[in-house]
Amino acid sequence: MLYIIGLGLGDERDITVRGLDAVRSCHKVYVEAYTSLLSFGLASDGLSRMEKLYGRDVVVADREMVEERADEILSEAVDSDVAFLVVGDPFGATTHTDLVVRAKKMGLKVKVIHNASVMNAIGACGLQLYHYGETISIPFFTDTWRPDSFYPKIQKNRQLGLHTLCLLDIRVKEPSLESLCRGRKCYEPPKYMSIHIAINQLLEVEETNGGSAYNAETKCVGIARLGNDDQMIVAGSMKELLDIDFGPPLHCLVIVGETHPVEEEMLEFYSIKS
Repeated sequence: MLYIIGLGLGDERDITVRGLDAVRSCHKVYVEAYTSLLSFGLASDGLSRMEKLYGRDVVVADREMVEERADEILSEAVDSDVAFLVVGDPFGATTHTDLVVRAKKMGLKVKVIHNASVMNAIGACGLQLYHYGETISIPFFTDTWRPDSFYPKIQKNRQLGLHTLCLLDIRVKEPSLESLCRGRKCYEPPKYMSIHIAINQLLEVEETNGGSAYNAETKCVGIARLGNDDQMIVAGSMKELLDIDFGPPLHCLVIVGETHPVEEEMLEFYSIKS
């Protein structure tokens, strides 16, 4: 059996009771560590805390392992129970859907155990979930690559009066371009996009496209460390949020669409007071 188990958003304790039972019954346990991170991923003792609570050795599966050597994980599930732990909910990233497809094609039994993810916990900011349009991802810009494929999606959401959840880039164990050119992998240090970087990139894309989808005065909600005890939620214009220190990662951003009176009341709790 291959178990794909959601871990939730906070720390190792956010696993469900059903998920924990499954982990403790498994011969091998992997934790995916690149599409998102629990708070333990930023702590030096995070993995050991997880192993202590779960009662199992845990192998950290980076992007290379999951995308290039997934067959090794799946082959182990032929003769024994294997757990693949995912931050948030198992189907929050397409990589995990691909893993299920490959497992089923191999004839493996797959059991999914769900948990909270940013896609539903974002309701904590007060904006109702059914008022959201398509979710977008904002990647880090480089000197030679400044993608804006997310812009028309924001534009469409705005035209429909819908909110836009912006997921911000995480780069963990990514090979540097220079090392790839030399034919050997040398990894860059981890990078986590901040709300400030996201807003500056969004404003640059708006200036380049000129479609009036949003501007510096557009109302947004910045969220840091969603699901943790120290989560931070601040509502204000893009310009105002640039002056807020949101602290450590992970961050995400919501571009606010048309609001219902109840939503406005909730946002008032998080609004910047002049």
